[in-house]
Amino acid sequence: MALRNSRIVGLGKHLPAKVVTNADLTRVMETSDEWIQQRTGIRERRYIDQDTGAAELGAAAAREALDRAGLRADQMDLILFATLSPDYDFPASACVMSRLLGVRGRAAFDVRNQCSGFVYGLAIADRFVKTGRAQRVLLVGGEVHSTGIDLSTRGRDVAVIFGDGAAAAVIAAEPDPSRGILSTHLHAQGKYAEKLWLEAAASRSRPRLSPDMLEGAKPRIFPYMDGKYVFKHAVTRFPEVILEALSANGCTVKDLDLLIPHQANLRINQMVAMGLELREEQMFNNIDRYGNTTAASIPLALYEAVEAGRVREGALVCLAAFGAGFTWASALIRW
Repeated sequence: MALRNSRIVGLGKHLPAKVVTNADLTRVMETSDEWIQQRTGIRERRYIDQDTGAAELGAAAAREALDRAGLRADQMDLILFATLSPDYDFPASACVMSRLLGVRGRAAFDVRNQCSGFVYGLAIADRFVKTGRAQRVLLVGGEVHSTGIDLSTRGRDVAVIFGDGAAAAVIAAEPDPSRGILSTHLHAQGKYAEKLWLEAAASRSRPRLSPDMLEGAKPRIFPYMDGKYVFKHAVTRFPEVILEALSANGCTVKDLDLLIPHQANLRINQMVAMGLELREEQMFNNIDRYGNTTAASIPLALYEAVEAGRVREGALVCLAAFGAGFTWASALIRW
């Protein structure tokens, strides 16, 4: 069977209305706007203000993406949901979102690769379309972090970084081999799994949840990150996987119209841009307004870059991610 290309035909986003500024965080922990901005570049983020799951945020983003693509949810052959904050341990948030969208009988599953989840999901969608197993795929990245972080001085190093949100993409077949998703590149190294993880509650512990997991200087029920270690690896892996994508398609950094990296830390992205000698107009960041929304961060940034006119037809766009696992990934797209 001859392979065909796939391309993104619709994008959507959904953000909770509640804006949480750095000044707001100073009321619940010892921190300051200057401290947060110097280390992360973040000024504000969004939090849900009522019981809302990642699937609900994702469904709202999906509806916009479907509308922009001129398609219905029941026309999707596959539904993928990238998240590290699923509504429940099981079933998959992709199934919960399918119910919210009124879809029946279509394949649906979660992609649990955290910050790299959207690019991993894009690779899956691309393969399904290219091999003819699907005509149309709905891919959503959605997160609710605010209910699972330690909003106190004890947890501030992690808590100030994360925000809630969702974004979606509709991927469909593209007959022009020079247009759409040109290639995807996926990597993982589990050796460093404990450097960025959420240990409990989990199946490897008996019982899965116990009082000692809630106590101490570093409660095991909250995310842990070795910030310096993650930073060091991110600034190495980002350029590697970006150059891998460009090289695989006979391109160089000079050919790149826009790089959209995962929005984990503005300082990481600035170092990557400096190392690759990217011009300011070749880089897109929006972490200052949303914080790290993990699996939602790349599609949120892509949505806003398109809306801002930074991505035009024919543009060469690279998406790149690094995160827990460790995992890292890239996708090169001719828009």
